[in-house]
Amino acid sequence: MAMRPKQWTKNALVMAGYIFAIGDKTQPIAKSAFWGALAATFLFCLLSSAVYLFNDIMDREQDRHHPEKKNRAVASGALSVKSAISWSLIFAVFSLVGGYFLSVQFAFVLLAYLILQIAYTMVLKQISLVDIFVIAIGFVLRALGGALVVGVEFSPWLLLCTLLLALFLALCKRRHEKVVLSGTNGDARPALGGYDEKLLDKLIAVVSFATIASYSLYTFWPDTVEKFNSNKMSLTIPFVVFGIFRYLNLVYRHKKGDKPEQILLTDGPLLVDILLYGVTVLWILL
Repeated sequence: MAMRPKQWTKNALVMAGYIFAIGDKTQPIAKSAFWGALAATFLFCLLSSAVYLFNDIMDREQDRHHPEKKNRAVASGALSVKSAISWSLIFAVFSLVGGYFLSVQFAFVLLAYLILQIAYTMVLKQISLVDIFVIAIGFVLRALGGALVVGVEFSPWLLLCTLLLALFLALCKRRHEKVVLSGTNGDARPALGGYDEKLLDKLIAVVSFATIASYSLYTFWPDTVEKFNSNKMSLTIPFVVFGIFRYLNLVYRHKKGDKPEQILLTDGPLLVDILLYGVTVLWILL
């Protein structure tokens, strides 16, 4: 589908602010805030679909020469350019207006995300390294927006971890595109020219270590212990480590990594790991 509902899983991050605020002893949160966080997640889904449609419109000629992207609705002709433009505008306007009624600050986050993604589609995705940082900032905006909607202060450590994890996923995706699709019609992304396999391997190693280290420090940080009145959050570190190791295994041994949202929904060990992480976090918070 042109709206790419499978990629809506990325927007689950909007709920993080609410989830981590449940057990926060320093800033109590109302139970009704759940519905605000859920509405914010829905609006981010709509806005991301608006961006996907805009991207498909701009890249339709290039997509027609790609082995997989040629089947996208706009590139294949299943959805006309005029209809795609109309739906993209409808989704964008609805999400921005809805965001305004939820929270003015949240509306500004949505607007910032939209502007960033338009710039990415038009120019920034053609610039090596800048392209992966834009993707990562998009995830940070999701987490920040969710926190603003429910009126809680989101830990800078978790924003940093979000940035690093998003960089990790983006680098793994670029590695797949560079190594697996190199020399084929799929190797059509301009930014790939600024990467090579060795560079990507080193960057993935650095970011993997930084992600694990940052998350570990967050769980032991005095402010975190004070917030949750416990240091048990450190019990979740093994799940984070296993998740990254498993993902690296899929990237390097099974030549995956091009579709993070699909991997997270279909890989058994990762699904179990994420489930156990979620259950452990809720147990600690509640």
